[in-house]
Amino acid sequence: MYDVIIVGAGVSGCAVARELSRYHMKTAVLERASDVCEGTSKANSGIVHAGYDAEPGTVKALLNIRGSRRMEELSEELDFPYKKNGSLVLCFEESDRGKLQELLERGKKNGVEQLRILEREELARMEPNISEHAAAALYAPTGGIVCPFGLTIALAENAFVNGVEFYLDTEVRKAEKTGAGYRLETSRGIFESRTVVNAAGVYADVFHNMVSSRKIHITPRKGEYCLFDKAAGDWVRHTVFQLPTKYGKGVLVTPTVHGNLLMGPTAEDIEDKEGVYTTGEGLAGLLERGALSVRDVPAGKVITSFAGLRAHEDGGDFIIGEPEDAAGFIDVAGIESPGLTCAPAIGEYVADLVRKRIPAQEKADFIAGRKGIPSMALADEERRQELIRKNPAYANVVCRCELVTEGEILDAIHRPLGATTLDGVKRRVRAGMGRCQSGFCAPKTAEILARELAADLGEISKAGGKSLLLTGCGKFPHANSGKTVREAGHIDGHIRQERGEA
Repeated sequence: MYDVIIVGAGVSGCAVARELSRYHMKTAVLERASDVCEGTSKANSGIVHAGYDAEPGTVKALLNIRGSRRMEELSEELDFPYKKNGSLVLCFEESDRGKLQELLERGKKNGVEQLRILEREELARMEPNISEHAAAALYAPTGGIVCPFGLTIALAENAFVNGVEFYLDTEVRKAEKTGAGYRLETSRGIFESRTVVNAAGVYADVFHNMVSSRKIHITPRKGEYCLFDKAAGDWVRHTVFQLPTKYGKGVLVTPTVHGNLLMGPTAEDIEDKEGVYTTGEGLAGLLERGALSVRDVPAGKVITSFAGLRAHEDGGDFIIGEPEDAAGFIDVAGIESPGLTCAPAIGEYVADLVRKRIPAQEKADFIAGRKGIPSMALADEERRQELIRKNPAYANVVCRCELVTEGEILDAIHRPLGATTLDGVKRRVRAGMGRCQSGFCAPKTAEILARELAADLGEISKAGGKSLLLTGCGKFPHANSGKTVREAGHIDGHIRQERGEA
């Protein structure tokens, strides 16, 4: 019997877990994927919204401001990438200036600081590549960018070292009330808890509707993105949004904290809660609409595309709290944009709700800080030599595109809630995030995973489940047997190269 079970290890669930780990509670997180940050949280814009967009008085508006203000301090506590680069909302028609003013006034009501409207001349000085059709812009200096993987993983690791139990590869299939709380049937057996936090993303309505007669409905809203090479990373300095035009709501263009350029998302309501596919039509339209904001978009420098699903609830606002007929079942549902920004505030808000039900003392030995994985790409020469002296594996470059070494991959595998898949390594240290999109480093990374996990190469996967890299080989000794990846059997997809010796 747990005090609290959190369903879902996305950014909201991990933020709640981290806040609850401050208290003497028996807490667990159940996640159907093989790692944290495998759902909506891994495929979004990485934007820390200033807070001018949400309707005043909504839950979104309240938590947006709190989350935005909390993010910088949290990034220092938990050591994840964050940058306050500011945001711009472009106005293309003189007749639309009133809409900019409306956003300005809304932002002031929400408590956003330093908002102002820029005229064309100042806008062009701030962003030399801005479209010649941009007449004015709303400027929000407090807007920022963050690494969504870095944030989610940092929250999860900190919760874990403070005592929260994580059950990965554990799919919740049924939730029902009991006299003592709730009973959850999962792919790994029965779990019971006095309280449940429903942070299941696009599936949050499914679990809510199992325990409450007051139904909710979530529509998966698909958003497609294009990611550009770092050679285009300084095309804009700020996050550039659009006011709605005759072409639609528009897309954003933003730098990322890792030096790339990102464009997206599209917005398409679909029925499939697993529909994270991209389309030629969607990506072509995305580039066309992005060109409304930024001139001469370097389309030839796109290195990958991806899609994510936003959990849009019919009411349009976040649903956080207990249904009237399901005490102890706390929804964290309908968390779409600005959900990533709100995550720190969501964690605090839900932890307060839980503590009203389960009074618990704060831990005297709570560990508030966490150190991330050292990056050879970002380190100066003195720091690089220091890391190599401590562990020579930091001198062995595995991913050339992102300058990721074996030492960093070892850290990703062996730290709390460490990586067990190629994607798990990629999200922690960026091996495979560069121009070749893992074409060169995947075989070597797979060998390191197999060696360190004492697993067969045939058991190493891209993202858990059935996403195995090797086929036709059956059982195969792990990487330190001396065999190369090519000898192991046929390799799916684009990973078709024998490991080099360099």
